[in-house]
Amino acid sequence: MPLTNYPSGVSSFGMPLVGGAGVATTGNVFFVSSVASGRSNSTAAGRDPSTPFATLDYAIGQCTASNNDVIYVMPGHVETIATAAGVAVDVAGIAIVGMGRGSLRPTMNFTATGSTFAITAANILITNILFTGGIDAIVTPITIAAADVELISIETRDVTGQAIDWITTTAAANRLHIRNWTHAGALLPGADTAISIVGGDGIDIENFRIFGNFAVAAIENVTTASTNLIIGGGDTVNYIQNSLDNAAVVAVTLVATATGFIGPNINIRIGQDATSNTTNITEALVGAAMQFMQPLNIANLGGEVAMQSNITAATDA
Repeated sequence: MPLTNYPSGVSSFGMPLVGGAGVATTGNVFFVSSVASGRSNSTAAGRDPSTPFATLDYAIGQCTASNNDVIYVMPGHVETIATAAGVAVDVAGIAIVGMGRGSLRPTMNFTATGSTFAITAANILITNILFTGGIDAIVTPITIAAADVELISIETRDVTGQAIDWITTTAAANRLHIRNWTHAGALLPGADTAISIVGGDGIDIENFRIFGNFAVAAIENVTTASTNLIIGGGDTVNYIQNSLDNAAVVAVTLVATATGFIGPNINIRIGQDATSNTTNITEALVGAAMQFMQPLNIANLGGEVAMQSNITAATDA
């Protein structure tokens, strides 16, 4: 195969590695930027960083399904999402790769309560994207209704008020994999969950940092039981803080028949008042048919050293 050169990337034998992001492809490579002077939503654009597409939503529409196409969203890109499916990830088998670090990461900003980043196609990778809530009481900013979706190194962040359920799934979201997820929720009440899962098999959420004020739980499985669900583990310690102060608040709550594993390596803080230590230790994790893998550490009051969850331990009968 002849050696091919790709803009702003490295040469490879048909496998471009653009911008050092480490995603190889034999498909099309597109670029997106809202700040590049040569940006344009036209079919003549998108192939070069100097003439990128102006929006991610347009770039997705230029991809070919199941062709292993890659979209590189350039540093400083900001996309306003003002409608339901304002960004529609509806072409199967594509990767959306954010470029840049910290505040230079590409940002998807939601500006209407019904606005969504809707993933409806299978085999999707999304990495290094910042999602921000630009208005109070967004209902479900990120929706996932397809199998084999990967969300890697993303951040969901409340900016104005609180989103109600930042990520939601349908029962079609089998084998959803969320890794290295930071959720920076508001301290004031208004949110229900960071993620609400409906059904699905083989969902895996690991290496997470979830902070917020959740009326239901940081992580919820509702309506239809998930199977072979994994929450925790990975190669680092996971954190959940739910700062809501009442006796019923929890970190994780699942349908009673949901199966899978919670833990290991989850550090939890529930509430910020003295009642938390008497009502929220055993109750912090709810999953009647789940297996719990220690360590699951819980500390509620300032100045405390965590104790491990005192959920009923297995015995060698």
